Amino acid sequence: MMLKIKENPTATAEIMGNGKYGNIRGRVDFYDTYGGTVMVAELYGIPKELEDKSNGFYGFHIHEGNSCTGNERDTFADAGMHYNPGNKAHPGHAGDLPPLISNGGVIWAAVYTGRFYPEDVVGRTVVLHERADDFRSQSSGDSGEKIACGEIVEWEADSESRASLSDGQGE
Repeated sequence: MMLKIKENPTATAEIMGNGKYGNIRGRVDFYDTYGGTVMVAELYGIPKELEDKSNGFYGFHIHEGNSCTGNERDTFADAGMHYNPGNKAHPGHAGDLPPLISNGGVIWAAVYTGRFYPEDVVGRTVVLHERADDFRSQSSGDSGEKIACGEIVEWEADSESRASLSDGQGE
């Protein structure tokens, strides 16, 4: 699988924090491989107080919505619920993923899933939640507020915005 991620991803999402956590930024790349998807997440700007509060664990999900917009109560309300084309109970949603772990304000993780291919989630959203999913509570694992979101798009080789993070970290 590691050889596969040396190629260009099939899809990508630029991640931005909500108003309260506006310093969170990064990207998640989606690679089509071996009957599923490898996702590589690279995020920066996790505040120390949030890291302390969550013990560094965050819910990480694909959501069914196509937009990281919302309202005053929920900045990312339009991201919708967990991606669940099979109409399964939580944690059987196709969009249910392992928690991400931060260290010193940085998250880097690679996750493999056979629950979807990258092309299945293009046009959907990927969301970071304020605390880890408990993998029991219905319908979404009691993972709390949506603190960062990215719209999943087809990867484009000439896209400068996908070439590097705005602060120059991560490449």
